[in-house]
Amino acid sequence: MSRVGKKPIEIPAGVTVTLNGSVATVKGPKGELTRAFNPDMEIVVSENVISVVRPSESKEHRTIHGTTRALLANMVEGVSKGFERNLELIGVGYRAQKQGKKLVLNVGYSHPVEIDPEEGLEIEVPSNTKVIVKGISKERVGALAANIRDVRPPEPYKGKGIRYEGEFVRRKEGKTGK
Repeated sequence: MSRVGKKPIEIPAGVTVTLNGSVATVKGPKGELTRAFNPDMEIVVSENVISVVRPSESKEHRTIHGTTRALLANMVEGVSKGFERNLELIGVGYRAQKQGKKLVLNVGYSHPVEIDPEEGLEIEVPSNTKVIVKGISKERVGALAANIRDVRPPEPYKGKGIRYEGEFVRRKEGKTGK
């Protein structure tokens, strides 16, 4: 049995969960998220707890049991607390700045790279080497952070590039090191 799938999800105050068949809508102080789930999974909402029940022990049902519960838990956490992903720019002359809603990155190319966040996501630049991506959808926050990182991923020789906060980049010796 899935350990993740068995855990009940507690609904915090101010969050409402409504089910319409296999479509779950979660509303909270930060916003609203809607997602369609597999119709085989039974989602039970009772008072302040959501639980996911699988109909059988088949391989397909076992595989989506924990995933369904995790996605629901992330929706509840997103509308109540929100998600954020921190990135840092490492390299001489690498800097980030905001122009309106756009993020402008100067990371060693001949031109600045502009990234426009989609609706519902917010980018903050507390210093010129730090970028914070915020939003209510964990999936969309992670995707935007990954797209920003892909502009200049960290390289193993000097460690320059855009990396997640706390990410370890394994360093290599150059061709002269023996």
